[in-house]
Amino acid sequence: MDHSIRRLPDRLRGTEEGRATERLLGRAFADDPVWSWLVRGRRSAERAGRVLLEYAQGQVDRGGQVWVTAHGEAAAVWVPPGTPPTRNVDLLRLLPRVLRPLGPGGLLRLAPLAETDRHHPREPHWYLSVLGTDPDHQGRGFGGALVTPFVARADDEGVGCYLESSKEANVPFYRRFGFEVTEVLHVDRGRGPDLWLMWRDPR
Repeated sequence: MDHSIRRLPDRLRGTEEGRATERLLGRAFADDPVWSWLVRGRRSAERAGRVLLEYAQGQVDRGGQVWVTAHGEAAAVWVPPGTPPTRNVDLLRLLPRVLRPLGPGGLLRLAPLAETDRHHPREPHWYLSVLGTDPDHQGRGFGGALVTPFVARADDEGVGCYLESSKEANVPFYRRFGFEVTEVLHVDRGRGPDLWLMWRDPR
């Protein structure tokens, strides 16, 4: 089984690799509590994939990197230390591209979800912004292949790692790599899903 990974080009929109990543992320997050809450109704997985690709492109535009496994079983978005924080203007630029797949209701739910940025650690760290594995390939080590080299790199650089898990069931997976829950965030004052904020100290 091939667990090698590769970095995608910085331009994702309108490319075949971008479309493949969009399909992958839509399938990976089809049953995710956050994305099920954010994108509702018909063809929700397809629409979530579109929003996730735009989000990934936004992270790349500010310095992030999209990595995938050799045959597209899983994808991750990693944002390196020193990357400027997300600004309101970044979100405003994203809105025209996500308005249609989100719909008016999803757009309203996006605002309280964006509040998670206020909980972002201030010290230098690698940020695992997105990690998704196609349901047909889960449990085969593809997700781990997209985590292991980056926590090792963080250790070499002497910096931490941070993520927000949208599924409590995934917390043990991240703990295997040294992440620990620092806070459980109740989105939209408990009207939305929970997020498990996780931090990993360098070793």
